[in-house]
Amino acid sequence: MKRTNWASLAVLYFPLVAAIFAAMVQQRVHRRTKRTFPAVLLSILWALASLVVVQRISLVAHWWSFQSTGPSLAGMPLELYIGWIILWGAVPILAFPVLDLPEVILIFGLLDLWLMGLLSPLFYLKLAWPQWLIGEAAALALVLTPAYCLARWTVDDTRLKLRAALQVALSGLLFLFLLPEIAFALRPIPGATSVWQPLFTLSHPLLLAALQIIAIVALPGISAVQEFAQRGSGTPIPYDPPQRLVTSGIYRYCANPMQLSCAVALFLWALLLRNPWLAGAAAVTTIYSAGIAHWDEERDLSARFGALWQTYRAAVPAWRLRWRPFVATQPARLYISATCGQCSVLRQWIEAQHPLGIEFIDAETLPQGSIRRLRYDPADGTSPEEGLLAFARALEHINLFWAWCAMILRLPILHQIIQAAFDLSGFGPRTISSTCPNKRSLSKAWRRI
Repeated sequence: MKRTNWASLAVLYFPLVAAIFAAMVQQRVHRRTKRTFPAVLLSILWALASLVVVQRISLVAHWWSFQSTGPSLAGMPLELYIGWIILWGAVPILAFPVLDLPEVILIFGLLDLWLMGLLSPLFYLKLAWPQWLIGEAAALALVLTPAYCLARWTVDDTRLKLRAALQVALSGLLFLFLLPEIAFALRPIPGATSVWQPLFTLSHPLLLAALQIIAIVALPGISAVQEFAQRGSGTPIPYDPPQRLVTSGIYRYCANPMQLSCAVALFLWALLLRNPWLAGAAAVTTIYSAGIAHWDEERDLSARFGALWQTYRAAVPAWRLRWRPFVATQPARLYISATCGQCSVLRQWIEAQHPLGIEFIDAETLPQGSIRRLRYDPADGTSPEEGLLAFARALEHINLFWAWCAMILRLPILHQIIQAAFDLSGFGPRTISSTCPNKRSLSKAWRRI
């Protein structure tokens, strides 16, 4: 057998054997938990999508090339692609579940450099050694690091907001990048050299407008994941679900915002890429979400939340959007100053919109110094929010249009930038005189009695 054939077999079976051996050792030594499987699955899915991203960058930067006559994806041999997925997606969390990230990067970086030297018939470096290291560093940063972090945080049940953010990024990579790559590889469009070719034929204003529309459509799905993490203390992964029933945010208007958002965004993406096979994938995704996934979700939520879920589900449709929000039995509370002129104007405007499920309380009724910004208390046992985030939460109680604006205001990083702009414009925190006696005053009064 030629050396190329041996290399092709090695890049596939060496990682596979290593993953199986690591799983067996972990079962005996570390005792796998129920969170190990979703951790490995998420890590593999991240490697599945991000490796193609790195390969696409390499095609432009000319870091490396491959010699293969068999099936490939984006110019990368399929056996190397699968082997690399297992090596960087499954093996790290199975073999080294307790190592810190820098140690894992060092181990697999050196291992990768050694293996690349053994794959000379299959793998060619196009640049000088120091320059090729840029490609290796990019692969470690874009593939191994996020994959291991996502897996490690899932196993340890830590960094909830960060791993939820990575799950959002993973969904975008899978549906908007990897799926088109696979669809084009299986069924190339006649005359097209790449699945992304239709994007380059559009004018800049038209392309920008189309991308903005898709981003607006995808927004409810992103906000739903954010709501799962913040209000439900969980993620969309079935093995890591929210611990409480989430009926706030976009869930006041739709019971399945993630599935609805994904289906519509994928269909619009298929139209933009002019790929009928991708449109078919969007249809299959919709059918699966409305069928098997919907049935399983209904059964699970009904068993876990009982009457609460039944009441919510009877009022909020799964695949349609309400115009007015669903109101839980316990109203939220918005603490806003009655002595601040700007706050009074804001309060009058919100009340004029006839919000549902929210009551307004003078901030002066709270102890002196305990509040310096607008505060929103969801009254569901989760943490209150202040400032711009509190205002965005109040908008959710008006109607679907204002709830959509609230989803934009609550986006990570964006809301910090907007809040900083408001602070610099004179709408920052301020001291509010309290009508509620503090504890020291109460203690002195008690002693006088």
